[in-house]
Amino acid sequence: MVRMLRKLTILAASVLLAVGPSPAWNRAGHMVTGAIAFDELQKNSPSTIGRVVAILRQHPQYESRWQPQLTGLSEQDQQRMLFMLAARWPDDIRGDKAFDNPPWHFINYPYKPKGQPDSVPSPEPESDNIVSAFHQNLAILGSTAPDDQKAVALCWIFHLLGDSHQPLHTVLMFTTQFPAGDRGGNLIFVQPDPATPMTQNLHAYWDGILLTDDRYDPARTLAAMIESEREPARLKAPAESLFEKWTHQSFDLAVSRVYRNGKLKVSTDKNAGAPLPRDYHAVAQRVARRQVALAGQRLADLLRTNFP
Repeated sequence: MVRMLRKLTILAASVLLAVGPSPAWNRAGHMVTGAIAFDELQKNSPSTIGRVVAILRQHPQYESRWQPQLTGLSEQDQQRMLFMLAARWPDDIRGDKAFDNPPWHFINYPYKPKGQPDSVPSPEPESDNIVSAFHQNLAILGSTAPDDQKAVALCWIFHLLGDSHQPLHTVLMFTTQFPAGDRGGNLIFVQPDPATPMTQNLHAYWDGILLTDDRYDPARTLAAMIESEREPARLKAPAESLFEKWTHQSFDLAVSRVYRNGKLKVSTDKNAGAPLPRDYHAVAQRVARRQVALAGQRLADLLRTNFP
């Protein structure tokens, strides 16, 4: 019976994954990170969940945005869903001048492939970026700020852990074709499936490779499936001292797995993307699943440390 349920779970997740990628490490992807963090805490530090949930319930948009989405769920599912909603919140409020901060979602470490001339620049990242945002929001959590401000900062912490593990949120490629940078793959257009003419920008392809359905059940199912594939990776140092290192590791993945060390064929024509290599999608999915698992586990460790 257990084996049959497992097969059904895997089949359900496979159907969801077959839908294909869409823009935005999208809302669904961030929800998976939140679910993995919740499940990890449920097993190893359940009291931390209560402390985190108590703060999130002080969020200025809790009643208007989140509470209606919790209706009808069990108490445990409400708490897991709250983790999932917190992780996606910075994407939900894009364009909201009171809360949005676009530079916080990424850091532009420069990548100039071998063979590019000296005339191609490779400027250092702006100071307002995902790394500075992480430390800024972590400081708020440890301060005497009101709980509503801590709840907003906590959402950013959830989200930044996810974005820092998406390779294209950590890189800007400079070439003669992109002298001002490729905007993290947003100016590169590819054809993910050689059998269809659909064209997509490279950043959106990676953002949506995990899942496109941002409802509770699909995100929860994928999180459980990923959890069953990987043993938790325990931190050997506090997350606040490792966060920048993680962004550099994501940058390395961008160079080796996304751009294929500068050998990936690209197009700037949004109507005629360059076909991806035959093995590209399978490799990209493995990378994405590993990265979202690490993000969720590292988020759980950070919460356990800061909310013991």
